[in-house]
Amino acid sequence: MTSILNSVSSILSSRVNSAERLGALSPRNPVEFTRRRNGWSTSEFESSGRRFVVRAAETDTDKVKSQVPDKAPAGGSSINQLLGIKGAAQETNKWKIRLQLTKPVTWPPLVWGVVCGAAASGNFHWTPEDVAKSILCMLMSGPCLTGYTQTINDWYDRDIDAINEPYRPIPSGAISEQEVITQVWVLLLGGLGIAGVLDVWAGHTTPTLFYLALGGSLLSYIYSAPPLKLKQNGWVGNFALGASYISLPWWAGQALFGTLTPDVVVLTLLYSIAGLGIAIVNDFKSVEGDRAMGLQSLPVAFGTEAAKWICVGAIDVIQLSVAGYLLASGKPYYALALLALIIPQIVFQFKYFLKDPVKYDVKYQASAQPFLVLGIFVTALASSH
Repeated sequence: MTSILNSVSSILSSRVNSAERLGALSPRNPVEFTRRRNGWSTSEFESSGRRFVVRAAETDTDKVKSQVPDKAPAGGSSINQLLGIKGAAQETNKWKIRLQLTKPVTWPPLVWGVVCGAAASGNFHWTPEDVAKSILCMLMSGPCLTGYTQTINDWYDRDIDAINEPYRPIPSGAISEQEVITQVWVLLLGGLGIAGVLDVWAGHTTPTLFYLALGGSLLSYIYSAPPLKLKQNGWVGNFALGASYISLPWWAGQALFGTLTPDVVVLTLLYSIAGLGIAIVNDFKSVEGDRAMGLQSLPVAFGTEAAKWICVGAIDVIQLSVAGYLLASGKPYYALALLALIIPQIVFQFKYFLKDPVKYDVKYQASAQPFLVLGIFVTALASSH
């Protein structure tokens, strides 16, 4: 009888919302989560107006090996820890942990976006004042507001990380709840404060940079936090992420030194679709946790094989479209330069990403994305002429 009940329970339990089962468990103790999952459990099924409750037999948890590691993989890198990327060593120093939560590896695209916006304005000059303005704008976009975005994302992803990477700072308990919340507020208010200073410095009658920073911060919040939690939808969430990483810093840089124009808005929003493809790259390593928590990332919704082609398609098709736009606008040299930068990206897609998007995600991003950001800069230069 016990074996029959176990069989029925295993079939019916697949119908239970995984997020409801996981949400009741503390993300700070992923090992306890595993042990409890292997103990008593109850499954419910409704059919023809009737409700059946089936209880699984108790499992001897001492004989069941935990599938969730409670420690970081051996040989973790201190550099990876400071950059906030996969393969990080475990750390007890609170300042290093705080830096890890801001994921410095994600700052360069935002910093580069400011450079592109300044170049697109056509009004940047290599004077001490303009250089100082641009550095302050980079500080706002990178360490402050991107750091805020990454910290708040990790906070609201703590349940997922308890499954995928339970040794990360928040699910492991290496940093307290109050410390995380304090960091979120300091980074957010710091970024908004810098935006206000830049508006005054640039002589804006309308606080354009403050509005951009506030809008970007709100977008970051609804991307990660319920009830909207845009990241639950692979298409909407990834486009929002792409816009945050490409359009917003570009607009900030251009507004700081000039004015935004409709063609620039169109170009940057197009590149945000390419950013959608970049965002998908980071979803492959979280498939198990996303599926368990009911997040419809593209790898979960379409499967790994289809999602990786959607990813490279979004990146390549958009860049080719921008090259065609530049050619049609009478800027053939810029179009050719952009095409020359697309080719190595495609080569690295086949060499790394399309082979194994999980195993080679870091290698792919390190090899292909520099050509993408250079292409964005070429487009910025083209829009300034």
